[in-house]
Amino acid sequence: MRKIPLIKPVITQALKDRVCAVLDSGYLTEGPVTREFERRVAEFTGARHALAVTSCTTGLELALRAVGVGPGDEVVVPDYTYPATADVVMLLGAVCVIVDVDPRTMLMDWDALEAALTPRTKAVMPVSIFGNPVDADRLAALKRKHGFYTVEDAACSLGAEFGGRRVGALADLTVFSFHPRKFITTGEGGMVLTDNADWSAWMDSFKHFGMGQSPTREGTSFLRAGTNYKLSNVLAAIGLAQMDMADELLAERRRLAARYDALMAEIPGVEPPLTTPGGRHSYQSYIVFVPERDRVLKSMREKGVEVQIGTYSLHMHEAFAPGPLCRVRGDMANSRAAYDRALALPLFHGMTDEEQDYVAGMLRDELRA
Repeated sequence: MRKIPLIKPVITQALKDRVCAVLDSGYLTEGPVTREFERRVAEFTGARHALAVTSCTTGLELALRAVGVGPGDEVVVPDYTYPATADVVMLLGAVCVIVDVDPRTMLMDWDALEAALTPRTKAVMPVSIFGNPVDADRLAALKRKHGFYTVEDAACSLGAEFGGRRVGALADLTVFSFHPRKFITTGEGGMVLTDNADWSAWMDSFKHFGMGQSPTREGTSFLRAGTNYKLSNVLAAIGLAQMDMADELLAERRRLAARYDALMAEIPGVEPPLTTPGGRHSYQSYIVFVPERDRVLKSMREKGVEVQIGTYSLHMHEAFAPGPLCRVRGDMANSRAAYDRALALPLFHGMTDEEQDYVAGMLRDELRA
């Protein structure tokens, strides 16, 4: 049986050489290779500061801590997202306020967001889902009106753009993921970006056990309680090698997505999501809406094509039942529809036209059935 994977990490000889150079150096923990990886991601996005961390999840926690989120505060998040977005809010003891999404973009619904704001709203955490950028102008206008911090969960959106600027330099803080499903991966890892030097310095201290320079004594001091969110030189070397190909990989994903667009337009029953007006998608995933998604997904997987759901509708899960640390605002009809209908198709560097034709043909046959 023929097999077509959802994604393939790009592992080149140059990448292996970078990793081996780190292993040969004996300097395996966070160090100069990690610093260079941070510099390259900051340069790529246009952000002033970048801090590598163990995951996007710990990066989101770090970002919320940097703006002072804690007990008594509220943070608004969209319902249609991976649970990590909401988890970090609740783990900090703040109230996670969950709102619905737009039915076409699957991004946070702006009217639902504004209706959920209260005097206790400390931050808003939009998700640029699947590489579809958030409308940064609309978010900034709401921030000016209501006075909250913006922390973008951009786990999937390295390379996405809005208004000609890349995601990473649009919110107060932005967090990326380097999980293997992302087109730049370190195996596990993440990156927090900001233009605020004070937040960057605080986060850098916190992720290094609270370490810093005391104004009253010489040598290293521990200025605050902190933890270890360091990204090793070994993992950073993987990401650094892939950053050498970032523009090439991004262009390939967009080319494949455009070809999928043409193929999907010929299949009755397939509905493409909408890219944010003024935005440019990075296509961490290529998503379509289809009827009978679960039946289609099961059948295609059984025939060797690795398709996947989009992501989760949080309010459907016990962890996010209304309670002291979680509030669900609205009926989540759009989020539930996205959960029921969104299907991620295979998309990877090196995917051939013939493989795309095969995926599209199988999807056409399944919908006819």
